[in-house]
Amino acid sequence: MMFLSHFNMTQNPFTERPPIEWLLKDERTAQGLARLEYFAQEGLVALLLGQTGVGKSSLLRLFLHALAKNRYDTRYVHLTHLNARGLLRLIVSELGEAPACGKDRLFTQILERVRKADAATILILDEAHLIDPGALTDLRLLLSSALETGPSLKIVLSGQEPLRDLLTRASHADLQNRITVRYRLAPLTEEQTATYIDARVRQSGATDKLFEPEAKTSIHEFAAGVPRLINNIATACLILAATQNGKKITEPLVNQTMAEFHLP
Repeated sequence: MMFLSHFNMTQNPFTERPPIEWLLKDERTAQGLARLEYFAQEGLVALLLGQTGVGKSSLLRLFLHALAKNRYDTRYVHLTHLNARGLLRLIVSELGEAPACGKDRLFTQILERVRKADAATILILDEAHLIDPGALTDLRLLLSSALETGPSLKIVLSGQEPLRDLLTRASHADLQNRITVRYRLAPLTEEQTATYIDARVRQSGATDKLFEPEAKTSIHEFAAGVPRLINNIATACLILAATQNGKKITEPLVNQTMAEFHLP
């Protein structure tokens, strides 16, 4: 990437999956982590909501990083449009087993694996708004069955707003009643966006004065505080500035970049 050498950067500052020590620890993540840590100790189900790109997966990475490995066996499941049986098969695979045939045998596999574990199992279901409604019933049954031998299974449901609407259906009332903590991750404020941009630039090896204050304000407004969009816009600005041999990211350059974003 040409802009890395141009700005004396050792790494891409706005990479989609940065080192965990790069992840921003602000008021939003502090509030989310406090709730998730309580869930890990006392809860059964946690609900994490937020629009796409707002930082839910980053928050979950921080949560997993903070957990005591000898107390929790964590499994991360990234959902797609699967039916109920497909989800059970995916969970079995994530638990390190070869999926059996038939829903009953899949249930048994999951429960036996969870009960034999030396630590509580935490299933993190990311993109959970894509979940098949029938799969929510299966998750409730899994939780109920696992409770018979103690709170050995815990589930995090992380997704966009349609997930909340799905859970409010009468048919899922029992699962909703088991939700211990609920948290909606908001976009960054203007001040948080500026801090985020400066921190990422500094962590990449460049000066944190690279983006002028007015440029950071414009990026925040164009991205509406959504970190993924901030990353995309800031990267595009760096590329454009490097091609023009620029040394700073200015507000006019941000506007020029955004004009290119809206090309047909």
